[in-house]
Amino acid sequence: MSVPSALRDLAGEWAGENRLWLCTEEPARHSQATASVALAAQGRFATIRYTWAEEGQPQDGLLLLGMDPRRETWEAAWIDSWHMGDKIMLCRGAADAGGAISVRGAYAAPPGPDWGWRIEIHAEAADRFEMIMYNISPEGEEALAVEARYTRRS
Repeated sequence: MSVPSALRDLAGEWAGENRLWLCTEEPARHSQATASVALAAQGRFATIRYTWAEEGQPQDGLLLLGMDPRRETWEAAWIDSWHMGDKIMLCRGAADAGGAISVRGAYAAPPGPDWGWRIEIHAEAADRFEMIMYNISPEGEEALAVEARYTRRS
């Protein structure tokens, strides 16, 4: 595994806003957010630790990312205090030509079939990035679930 420069350049401290959609027909719920991006395991992986809030209750999560350069495949492990509870979601994906990373995993939704979840990381500039998450129905329909936009702290 290794971390390409686009993600490596995000290392540092960030602040911003988190928007959460519980249902596409309802307005988004807003909260302040922070993120800390760091390299791990001799630069082979990156971690994105983040905070946000739901109805005033603090929440936090962690995304561990690495890229297999031979296969050009991204792998991720995602935890989040509100979304995942005590579970870990394993994800796989790729980066597009512009460097945006997109990984997809799945979660159980008993008594029905599993649902999908897609996480995208977009490095907009040296001082801005966003993390966007989509909920994916068993039929493959995607709905925006989370949009977190961050600005680098000075």
